Amino acid sequence: MMSIITLTTDYGLKDHFVGSLKGKILSEIPEARIIDISHDIDPFNTAEASYVIGASYLSFPKGTVHLIGVDIELNKENQHIAMQWNDHYFICADNGILSMLTQKILPQKIVAINIHDRFPAEYTDLDVFIQVACHIAKGGLLNVIGKEISEIKEVTELQAVVADDGNSLKGYVIYIDHFGNVVTNISKKQFLEISRGRPYEIEMKPKSIKTILPNYSAIATSDKYPIKTYEGEKLAIFNEAGFLEIAIFRSNPSKVGSANSLLGLNYRDVITVKFF
Repeated sequence: MMSIITLTTDYGLKDHFVGSLKGKILSEIPEARIIDISHDIDPFNTAEASYVIGASYLSFPKGTVHLIGVDIELNKENQHIAMQWNDHYFICADNGILSMLTQKILPQKIVAINIHDRFPAEYTDLDVFIQVACHIAKGGLLNVIGKEISEIKEVTELQAVVADDGNSLKGYVIYIDHFGNVVTNISKKQFLEISRGRPYEIEMKPKSIKTILPNYSAIATSDKYPIKTYEGEKLAIFNEAGFLEIAIFRSNPSKVGSANSLLGLNYRDVITVKFF
């Protein structure tokens, strides 16, 4: 059976690029099943691409091929790779995008793609990715399109840092979603390991939050008031991808504002959890 091919890019939808990309895949595999994960990754933002692919890949069947078109220019620091990991396949540049995944589970196989010279000179980097994706989707082996390598580029900026005394966890904002909710790189697993049940406070300029809620609606702590009363309150939860998220309850970013706008939290801003 033909594998699904997913697309995650920073191409946006205004231009023809995404349509052309799909057309080229269909020219190779007319019956291909192509799913868009996102085409609105911030340009060249590998941390955002990493978060989005990490949060979404598990929704797909094993054997799915994930093509990631973010910062893909081939150069001496940026080789092209294909990775089999957790029974899924990922094709991208070796720019750290996949290091968030490989921190959790070791890859089954990684190859450096080395078939660029088999194609016409006018082939772009993306054209090579398409050929590799279609090869794998048809059941082709990784060794045919690349040379096996043992490791990929690690990007440590995606990891939250524990203080030497073990009393604080410093992370930062890696993603801002459609609702203006701010996602940090502090994982639930790491939080639980460090906290060991201690009280804590989440510090961000200029405010702090003392409780991580089990879900958004848990902010309505009193039965006396309707849930609507709590709209606009700040809260923290672990989102479904397992990362600490700061949100404004039921905020509409265009009307009321969001954690991003009201709390002034932006990409790469520091968020610290202190334990007492």
